[in-house]
Amino acid sequence: MRVGAILVATEGKDGPVTEHPTPAYPTPAHPTPVEPPELFSSPAFAQGMIAPAGPMLYVGGQNGTDRSGALVDGLGPQTKQALRNVLAVLAAGGTSADYVVKMTIYLDPSVDPTAAYAATGSVWGDRRTAVTVVAVAPARPGALVEIEAVASIPT
Repeated sequence: MRVGAILVATEGKDGPVTEHPTPAYPTPAHPTPVEPPELFSSPAFAQGMIAPAGPMLYVGGQNGTDRSGALVDGLGPQTKQALRNVLAVLAAGGTSADYVVKMTIYLDPSVDPTAAYAATGSVWGDRRTAVTVVAVAPARPGALVEIEAVASIPT
């Protein structure tokens, strides 16, 4: 891969994959979505994010637990609570959902993810960030969702 002022080219097993002019991104004040024109553009997530330079907060996996540590019932309520827990960690770390550059959502493979997606919108709003959703057996019995986040901290 050659990175320069003019061109970024990636090499695949069958030769060059895609060539893009190197974007002239100023250092953003907020995370900035990256949407290559040859990829699907989703209203729910970004293909990539540019994070502002500076300190970062890594939010450990949050389950749908209340303050006492008890799991709430059902995928939708657990997703909402897990997101509220993420928001609490973000606030305690001096940042907010507006500065999240990446989320990883782990779902129990036995659940239909549409309830989690609907619940996400009700707490998270229409913020778009880079998101990965993984179906994996829960580490905690009864946990249907776990959410990690990475956020920049405004300076």
